[in-house]
Amino acid sequence: MAVLRTLLASLALLTAGVWVLAGVTDGFRAFTTETARRIGVREHPPAVPPLPLQTADGGRTSFGALRGRWLLVDFIYTRCETYCSVQGGEFARLQRRLAGPIASGKVALLSVSFDPGHDEPAALADYQRRGGDLGAGWIAARPLDHADLATLMRVFGVIAVPDGQEGFVHNAAIAVVDPDSRLVAILNWDDPRAAARYVTRRLTP
Repeated sequence: MAVLRTLLASLALLTAGVWVLAGVTDGFRAFTTETARRIGVREHPPAVPPLPLQTADGGRTSFGALRGRWLLVDFIYTRCETYCSVQGGEFARLQRRLAGPIASGKVALLSVSFDPGHDEPAALADYQRRGGDLGAGWIAARPLDHADLATLMRVFGVIAVPDGQEGFVHNAAIAVVDPDSRLVAILNWDDPRAAARYVTRRLTP
């Protein structure tokens, strides 16, 4: 009888554990924070606010001004020697792959610095040059207001933690913003082909 009670108690605990796991993993679909972020964006696309940005040429743009295009967005800091240095090259590849839609004003690439205090226009321009910028369709920019930066990082789910060596530990991805300024997908940062396919399949003829 004691064995039976122990077995029943164990089954009850297991059942409770399964329900808790199902809850925190979105029905077993999200076993990491990144997966949960991607599922959440896909199912409930958040609106991207029309916040202003300063560009690498010293000019101004905003998410509002870019409305009406498909945007492929990444978050970088120009001193990064890991993800960001590679991401620049990936965006240059996207420039080539999406040259037609970029030229027709249907697509733009946007690299946003989460280190605006250091990443002034000259640093942003140098980052693009090092990445192999082809001169059209790729915008590197920084928020000028700390509250705006915090808002963008929250909306896009960007995490950047100082590493104690004047750099950051951060997540990396290519975010897709649709022409209605909704964040609709988070894609792998190192797969520009997938990002290009995602957008071209959704372009209207």
